[in-house]
Amino acid sequence: MNNGEWLMNRMKVPVQEYKDTAGNFNPIKFDADKWARIAKDAGMKYLVITAKHHDGFALFDTKASDWNIMDATPYKKDIIKALAEACRKQGLRFGIYYSQDQDWGNPGGSTGPRPMRQGWPNPDSARIDAYVQAHGGSWDPVQTTKTFDQYFDDVAYPQMEELMRNYGDIAVIFWDTPNRIKPEQAERLMKMVQRYHPGIITNDRLIRRPQYGDYKTPEKKIPDLAELNGQDWETNMTMNDTWGYRTDDHKWKSTEVLIRQLIDIASKGGNFLLNIGPKPDGTFPQESVDRLKQMGGWMKKYSDAVYGTHANPIDVMDGGASQRRIKMELPPCMLLYSIGLQMVR
Repeated sequence: MNNGEWLMNRMKVPVQEYKDTAGNFNPIKFDADKWARIAKDAGMKYLVITAKHHDGFALFDTKASDWNIMDATPYKKDIIKALAEACRKQGLRFGIYYSQDQDWGNPGGSTGPRPMRQGWPNPDSARIDAYVQAHGGSWDPVQTTKTFDQYFDDVAYPQMEELMRNYGDIAVIFWDTPNRIKPEQAERLMKMVQRYHPGIITNDRLIRRPQYGDYKTPEKKIPDLAELNGQDWETNMTMNDTWGYRTDDHKWKSTEVLIRQLIDIASKGGNFLLNIGPKPDGTFPQESVDRLKQMGGWMKKYSDAVYGTHANPIDVMDGGASQRRIKMELPPCMLLYSIGLQMVR
């Protein structure tokens, strides 16, 4: 299955062809206050939105690239600013996901080699795979018209500075997919981020070595205690199979499964990054709304078992999980919104 958020890469869509789809991206039903209210009613304490994913499209007003919601779409409104303000109204802390290394739409960004078989059975796949392999993962000549260093200086660094300067208090940064970023570039980013937000929390995906970050990020899995090594951590999990919106992904986890995952994570001292992929019109899928409402009902009754707890110091016991009460800086439950251009049928 071609995950919507990876469609451009796995199907080797030419950059301009992909960018042309932005003319159809018009999330006119987006309501930042409603998004924040749904998150709060679900029992969440803070929220993270994808400001720029791997396709390089920015959901905010940026001067570093015209590949953004203001310049490339008919919508022409800054979703990040609206949501940051809505979170403040609701008393939610606000966080940013930013793909600092992988970028398929801005020249020079790393692309990551993926074989054609992960996309579709293109009869010309052997030639395309050979080209991708010879060009460091890139499939379109425009992607190699700049170096990664130029991309970092022209796009990644200035966009992160815009996000740090222009959107009020930022509680969390979720970096993703480090590949070509250099230690000195990672250090520049961290110093700049901490200059604007000294108390900010960042994950472990800025660079592979040396590893920065305050917490580990197991993806789509809940680790065993033996895997954690005493580090702070957070599981990021989808409600169905995909991060972005996909019309034919009907493999929704039940509310019971999601609550059991939350309990398991809290009992081991972790946080829960629960994903929603909004629809192209800016609304949430009804399946996501229903599950969040039901989780919110459960949290109203049993939140003392989650908020302010810390990992159980005792080995796993038969019959269920347990926690002990300790004040935490950020209680479990963090929400990642992945909103993208793709409208996959």
